[in-house]
Amino acid sequence: MDTKKKQNGIGRRRFLQNASKTALSLACFGFAATRNTFAAPSFAADLADPAKHFTTPQIETRRLNNGISMPVLGFGTCMLSGPSCSNYVAQAITCGYRLIDTAKVYRNEEAVGAGIKQSGIDRKELFLTSKLWVDDAGKDKAKKAFQLSLDKLGTDYLDLYLIHRPRGDVKGSWKAMEELYKEGKIRAIGVSNFEPHHLEELLSYASLPPAINQIESHVFFQQGAASENLNKLGIQMEAWSPLAEGRNSHFCNQTLKEIGEKYNKTIAQVSLRWNYQRGIIVIPRSSKKYHMMENLEIFDFVLDDDDMQKIASLDLYRTQFPEWE
Repeated sequence: MDTKKKQNGIGRRRFLQNASKTALSLACFGFAATRNTFAAPSFAADLADPAKHFTTPQIETRRLNNGISMPVLGFGTCMLSGPSCSNYVAQAITCGYRLIDTAKVYRNEEAVGAGIKQSGIDRKELFLTSKLWVDDAGKDKAKKAFQLSLDKLGTDYLDLYLIHRPRGDVKGSWKAMEELYKEGKIRAIGVSNFEPHHLEELLSYASLPPAINQIESHVFFQQGAASENLNKLGIQMEAWSPLAEGRNSHFCNQTLKEIGEKYNKTIAQVSLRWNYQRGIIVIPRSSKKYHMMENLEIFDFVLDDDDMQKIASLDLYRTQFPEWE
């Protein structure tokens, strides 16, 4: 069947959307629990050289509250490591990603830095994010941890540096980050996993407000109240795991599938486009080049109000990552 599809010239998205109900059912019942299982074989067989059929999209940017611009779509690196991580980062940059997200606790900053070097892209063209871990909270420790991250990444500045979790000496950490920002070593500072009361406390002593709050946000945990609060505060929301890492059978959700068929798009593209239309920056992760390319193809269609409402109805109002709580 794959050979026939290829001969007929049917693209991988059409093939994906017309996949048999049997394959989808098997995926939903756990025989093929991830996007890679049912999306990768069809795309790989349908396009021997996927890059031939891919045009790098122009990724839009969003202006942060300090005036700098940040890509609205980036590449996440959590759980990637070693030489393979370097290759994935280089591939992502080649595909067109310019926002690269990492963190000390991911233990891959050296690999990410190597991938950036491997890509051959000028560092100034990239928007590089890392994060301060809980163990390094406090003014002096935060500065040392920041410098270690720079050294591992092989750069002399970061575009964005975040407090990874609201624990420990957050005030000391923030003061350190404000000083590093004023010294020109960080272009923007922000936080991650902060709830409204954490932000309220931080803003009570901060001389600079956070530019970003990076939190979990996907179709099953939409964070509508958090998004509204951040908009009021002028803080940009950024979503980690915008595809829920495939949890709760994300990649075989019937509502998302039907919406995707309407636009000839995949479930992943619908999910990413949904967050984008809500004004939220997304950083999906993938170790497959065809999925890296797939995730970029969200700027050529618009979900209508009815579709947005259907996706809103999927909200479970709870995290899909209880291990992080």
